[in-house]
Parts: sequence; C-alpha cells; structure tokens
Amino acid sequence: MIVSPTFFATLGMDMLYSFVIIVTSLMVYFGTKELYELSNHKGIKYFRLAFLSFAIAYFFRLLIKFLLLSLNIRELMELSTQLIGVVSLWLFMYFSAMSIFYLLYSVMWKRWSGKDFILYIFHALAFVIGLIVTFTPSAKLYLLINLFLFLFVIVIVLFSYIDSKKKKKGINLYGIYLLLFAFWIINITDILIPSFLQTYQLLIYAISIGIFLAILYKVLRKCGGS
Repeated sequence: MIVSPTFFATLGMDMLYSFVIIVTSLMVYFGTKELYELSNHKGIKYFRLAFLSFAIAYFFRLLIKFLLLSLNIRELMELSTQLIGVVSLWLFMYFSAMSIFYLLYSVMWKRWSGKDFILYIFHALAFVIGLIVTFTPSAKLYLLINLFLFLFVIVIVLFSYIDSKKKKKGINLYGIYLLLFAFWIINITDILIPSFLQTYQLLIYAISIGIFLAILYKVLRKCGGS
C-alpha cells in the first residue's frame, strides 16, 4: 500500500496534539497528588481522576486516529467491524465520558456527599454511551446524546456557580470547566465525523491545548502556593 505524505502530516499533527494533552493531563494528575494527600479534599480527588481519564482517553484517541489513517477509513463506524476498533472506540468513549463526569463530580461533591450511587450511575452511563457509539451506526444519534449531556452539565455547573457566588467562594475554574465540556464534544465529533471540522482542525487543536495548559498553570501555581 502506498502511503501519501498527507498520512504522515495528519498523523504527525494528531500525535503531537494527543501527546501534549496526555502529558499535560498526567502533569495535572501527579502535580496535585501532594495537595490531595495533605488536604484529603474530595473535590481534588475527582479533579485528579478526571485528568487521569483524559490521559487514558487520548491515548486511545491516538490509536483510533492511527487505525483510521493506516486503513484509509473515512468514517469511524466502518472501523467498528474490527475487534481492535471495537475495543479502542469503547475505551475512548468510556474514559472520555468519565473524565467529564469526574469533573462534574468534583464541582458538586459537597451537594452529593453521601450519595455514592451517583458515581455508579455515571460509570453506568459512560458504559452505555460507549456501547451506543460502538455498536450503533449513527453519528447523529451520538451527537444528540452529547448535546443533551452538555446541556445537563451546563445547568448543573451554572447552579453551582450561582451558589458559590452567593457564598463568595472561588469560582475561577467554572469557565474553564465549561470550555472543557464544549471542546470534549468538538473533539469527539472530530473522531466520529473526521471531515466535519477538518477546516478548523488546527484551530481546535490549538485552543484545546491552550485550555489544558491554562489549567496546568493554575494547578502548578496553586500547588506552588500551598
């Protein structure tokens, strides 16, 4: 099989992007370890787990992109007929969903204290979302699910924001959380329908990396000042 220069350029861009996200996520995870051990703060615990899930999800994202390009497949649904495609796609979707659910839980953990079943529900939802995407040949269905999930997250975070403002608590991460939720959907759309956002792919990658680096800066500054 003849491999075009476009293959190497696209794969190289995706490798660099995924590598930066993976490394940044792991730096956030390990950079907050001491802070969590000292404070035993549950919000920090789930914040860390969110970025560990991001790192795992983007590892499988890189694997999926490699398979799509190397097999010359334009739509991800075609890849799901192969075992490695099924496993990689399900793991990517599961850990992607859990990263968002962990972030949501890190914001709402005080309100949901003593309600551990909510976390089990999140795991079940992530499991089901992975199954739907892997075995349902309809990208539109999944995009509708994510639109509903995104609206649900916005409502919960908005109420949490208003509540924290009334209590005069720190709220500087809420905007970044919402941006992460939005770009989570955009990046998954890029996986499901590669041609949909191709024109803006570099911009999406640059903004996504900027968000993760901004969070890393805030985390390192917080840990450095603790």
